[in-house]
Amino acid sequence: MQNLPQIISLCVQRHAREQRMLYEHYYGYCLKVVFRYIYHYDKAVDVVNDGFVKIFCNLHRFEAPDPAATEQMLMGWMRRIMVNTAVDHLRKNNFTPEIGEISEAVWQPADKGQLPDQALLYKELIKEVKKLPPGYRAVFNMYVLDGMTHPEIAEALGISVGTSKSNLFKARSILQNILKKNDAEAIACNM
Repeated sequence: MQNLPQIISLCVQRHAREQRMLYEHYYGYCLKVVFRYIYHYDKAVDVVNDGFVKIFCNLHRFEAPDPAATEQMLMGWMRRIMVNTAVDHLRKNNFTPEIGEISEAVWQPADKGQLPDQALLYKELIKEVKKLPPGYRAVFNMYVLDGMTHPEIAEALGISVGTSKSNLFKARSILQNILKKNDAEAIACNM
């Protein structure tokens, strides 16, 4: 996004045009982040919109000391807000699993540098992660995909650090078993 520091400055000043530009530019990215936690499309859209309200209310706090890295830092800051908003939603619903199909619209705003096979692998991974129990899924997403530490996860989810580590171990074990099974089936089909 060109002239991002100026757009951010105008968003802080509540300029609707620039807020709409920022929203539209990063909406797909934020929806992908939220969709790792909330699988019902309509609910995920609501969570993204709630997250953008938080972004616009707190954008004055965002700092990017290196202008060349502004977009990267903004995306990381936005990701953190979206993850926290999704986790808050899950916590309100006592980690009730979300039921719903992954809409193809979620996959449309593809990353420009991503190869088609990478997009397919990402999509398949998310489908498998979706099958995890909600507590395991949340910890897996927060640790592996969002780079949070176990103390951060424990604080965000209201669980102990040990429970966070245990849930991650169990989530990885389940996913490894699924991958082994899929590999065995692929080998059997090729014989």
